[in-house]
Amino acid sequence: MMQKSFTVSFTPTAKEVDSEVHDSQSSKELMCFNVNSSIELGTSLEGASCTCNSVGKVSDVFSLAKAFLSISKMTNKKLQKLCYYSKAWYLALYDCNLISEPFEAWVHGAVQPLLYEKYKEYGYSEIPMCKNMAQVPEEFISFAREIYNSYGHLTGDDLEQLNHQETPWIKARGTCKPWEKCNTEISEDDMKVFYRGLMMNGENS
Repeated sequence: MMQKSFTVSFTPTAKEVDSEVHDSQSSKELMCFNVNSSIELGTSLEGASCTCNSVGKVSDVFSLAKAFLSISKMTNKKLQKLCYYSKAWYLALYDCNLISEPFEAWVHGAVQPLLYEKYKEYGYSEIPMCKNMAQVPEEFISFAREIYNSYGHLTGDDLEQLNHQETPWIKARGTCKPWEKCNTEISEDDMKVFYRGLMMNGENS
């Protein structure tokens, strides 16, 4: 199948972030993020095949996390966001799930609670690299590399700020104040619409 790539450049504006929560770096100037994406896809979404079945079943977020940790050590926050973007972009590209677990709209961006619990002992420190890939589907490893090539140059804090500008997280937060706890699941339909829109805009730019 023919492949092509697209580039997504996303620059948040002051208007888009005036209600967002930032961490200890909240006083610094807002950063401009360039998501240098070269995620490959079919010539059309209609022609793209859902490859979930090639894994045998929709596998879990822990396997996906291992795939990212085989690339680099990273903080829990960065791992969370990379797993979120994997789920979101896979939904946008193939209209099906790479992983079944939902993400919630927490204060610091999209979070998968079970994954957070698994690695929370590391706090703000980096989680070591994982070398045991025996039970990780090859599809996870290859897609993780695509996502890492697009977002891996950003820190966990950068990815939090980026996530805060995106409709799926904002919509799930609803009327919650920036500092208020929220366990609302981020809609998969919202992910599809939003990231598919970024993809189409990138192709047309």
